[in-house]
Amino acid sequence: MPFRSSAAVRVALLVLALFGFGAPSARAAEFTDAADRHVRLPASIMRVMAANQAAAVLVFVLAPDKLVGWSRPLGYAERRLLPAKYARLPTIGRLAGSSPTATVATVARLRPDLVVYYGILSPASVALADRIERETGVPAIILDGRIGESFAALRLLGTVLGVAARGDALGLYAEQAIDSIRGTLLIVPPAERPLVYYGLGFDGLETGLAGAVAMADIDEAGAINVAASLGSGELTRVTPADIRFWNPDVIIAERRSFYDALRRGRSWRNLAAVRNKRVFLEPAAPFGWIGDPPSVNRLIGLYWLSSLFYKGVAQTDLRTLVTEFYQTFYNVKPTDPQLDALLRAAEPPPPPAPPPSVPAAPPASSATGIPGLPGIGALPTLPGAPTPLEQTPNPGGAAPVKP
Repeated sequence: MPFRSSAAVRVALLVLALFGFGAPSARAAEFTDAADRHVRLPASIMRVMAANQAAAVLVFVLAPDKLVGWSRPLGYAERRLLPAKYARLPTIGRLAGSSPTATVATVARLRPDLVVYYGILSPASVALADRIERETGVPAIILDGRIGESFAALRLLGTVLGVAARGDALGLYAEQAIDSIRGTLLIVPPAERPLVYYGLGFDGLETGLAGAVAMADIDEAGAINVAASLGSGELTRVTPADIRFWNPDVIIAERRSFYDALRRGRSWRNLAAVRNKRVFLEPAAPFGWIGDPPSVNRLIGLYWLSSLFYKGVAQTDLRTLVTEFYQTFYNVKPTDPQLDALLRAAEPPPPPAPPPSVPAAPPASSATGIPGLPGIGALPTLPGAPTPLEQTPNPGGAAPVKP
């Protein structure tokens, strides 16, 4: 069952407008979601339950007062960067996913007006939405969670929740972020896009295969996922030998433990990314910039990744962009110390200052009238011969090749 296209979503928005969403109404309305399910929505939606954390973030940025709770506990750093009122929302559990922590009985107990699932369409998500409606009478809708459709999801759900103006404003931001990275990719030749490894977990040895949801932000940014050589799917475990064989240009660590190990461990020092100081820690407060959860929090990640991958092309004032995004989407303005904490390990080091120039010697005087020779500066230092990297055979697949 295919996703509805962007054009179809725009038609759905028009239909909702004709039914009067966003304005007081005494009637319910029919809504067709991303799975082509026809759902009858109530005239007034005041309490929304998220089926997963991606949906919780989507609802939060649009209509935070309607969110009944988070799908998973917030960490200390997350709570500090959110308005206190919303940081204290209860953890109600996750309905979707391989290990749900909430059930249909949770929906019946909380009595929301609407349940929202935001993610990749699957038979399981359709079956869950149908079961919720059948057993509780609460309408449940499925929205397209692909990052390239973020603008449509924001506008669509904004209209459903009666905050169409905010949905339009956030949707415009999303559209500009996506257009910006795609514009950059028109300038950068494919051969100049970096090989990237994204290390998940405490040891960094879990990563996403080709097409994985966890890699969507990096894929959208046009980089080459080195683990794509292992095939398609979601997450996989790799070995240090795999990473040494791939020898990525850039490594992004989800956790500080892996980031610190890369910078301090002797076994990693010959990697190109480590030698060239191209190892970065993903900012994760209040939500991850790449994919945790895979929601609209990834939009600021597009700007960040562009600044890492294409520094000569993407002229980005990251601190200003982060402040703007957090104010616009989360309704908080980070302090300078908070920005420092977010970006300290996420930005490349500044280029070294050029050495002071040596003034040329003045011309020597000559009684014969022949001008003297100019001063001679220091001779250039020839670079040493490069040390060949120790190449370990890759037990998982062939090395990635730049197109």
